[in-house]
Amino acid sequence: MIPDFTPLYFSADVTISRLAAALVGLANAEGGTVIIGASPRGGEIQGVPDPDTVADRIFQAALLADPPLVLPLPQVETVSGKTVVRVTVPAGLPRVYSFEGRYLVRDGHRETPLPARKLRELLVSRGIVQIERRVPPNATLDDLDPAQVDAYLEILGAADADYRDILLRRGCLITDGDVLRPTYAAILLFGKHPQQYLPSALVLAARFPGDAVSDAFVKQEIRGTLPDQLRQAEAFVRDHSRSVARLSGLTRQEQPEYPPEAVRELLVNAVAHRDYGQQGDTVHLRIFVNRLEVHSPGGLPGPVTLENLLEARFSRNAVIAQVLSDMGFVERLGYGLNRVMTVMKQAHLPPPRFEEIGGTFRVTLFASDSPVPRLDLSRYTALNLNPRQERALGYLAQHRRITNRDYQELCPEVSAETLRRDLASLVKEGVLIKVGDKRATYYVLRK
Repeated sequence: MIPDFTPLYFSADVTISRLAAALVGLANAEGGTVIIGASPRGGEIQGVPDPDTVADRIFQAALLADPPLVLPLPQVETVSGKTVVRVTVPAGLPRVYSFEGRYLVRDGHRETPLPARKLRELLVSRGIVQIERRVPPNATLDDLDPAQVDAYLEILGAADADYRDILLRRGCLITDGDVLRPTYAAILLFGKHPQQYLPSALVLAARFPGDAVSDAFVKQEIRGTLPDQLRQAEAFVRDHSRSVARLSGLTRQEQPEYPPEAVRELLVNAVAHRDYGQQGDTVHLRIFVNRLEVHSPGGLPGPVTLENLLEARFSRNAVIAQVLSDMGFVERLGYGLNRVMTVMKQAHLPPPRFEEIGGTFRVTLFASDSPVPRLDLSRYTALNLNPRQERALGYLAQHRRITNRDYQELCPEVSAETLRRDLASLVKEGVLIKVGDKRATYYVLRK
């Protein structure tokens, strides 16, 4: 749903039940602001005689929600010389709320009940209903591939353990009476035929010759378990991407057009965190002449937004993410995308672009828009520079200057003091010139 950032206006005598319905509607949408003390139509400021009474009414309305809404404290403000009370419903709340048994959502200028399908989508997106933990109809342990289960136990160092105990603890099996049944997560990770139960659980890979979707393309439907899909998708990128000349340390080398580590992180995030309850769409991998795109159905999960994407820690499919992590594929949501940013910067490529479009999360990697610089760095090989310093010179070969912050982004695993000493050493060796002071400091290559 497209968020509406226009405040809702209510007069000072708004009833508690009307206010509760409005707050629930905003909480189940994208949040918003309520201003009390204005005409509901047009927002003409009228004021409130007693702000404390209005604030208490807001508190009572929030308690009528199920579960009760926890909101920031109402703010008393003066507008046009009159007192109004403002309350904000934050975006990305972790629950789904009802009022008098109805799940309402703010739609345009009113609250409307959520249809069953939309309610399910909202429950899934906020992590309340987890598709991965449900059991596919008629699925049994015979639907699991023993070879793939054994390989997983081998990774865990539990080859002699009972696989049922391991998968039960991991959330891949549940007890149905006296019978163990596989969940959707188990089918996706270890199933003989995962697409039998989730036909859309695949990656549709395509290579286009230009910079837009066209009738001329190479396509591959990548099926199987999620680990198999990841391996096949990585192979597709290797087979359909160019090799380019890129600086590696102080020398030019032929390297993949897109850093394999960045590609893997995007593919893993897509299959690990997509909405598997959203049928009819797949993960899309698209390679164009100037970029690579990965589309994941379902948009960003739970409280994760484009603004907090690199800091938020929330997984729509915690079981799948955990097992893929056990297999060495994945970190929790956010860490991998941070790594993509770093790897692209280290490769001197433009930063990735993150977008939410029509319920789909899309990440784009861009190819280099400039040729490999002709600056000869081979004259520095006799200095026995460490790999970090070589990386800094590679950066300077494509940029006029480097700052301490740039260097820290190139080497995020290294302390700031170590990086400072690296740069100071390069200045002492006559490789770099230090310009400016304190926060305005930057370094350039000595000609």
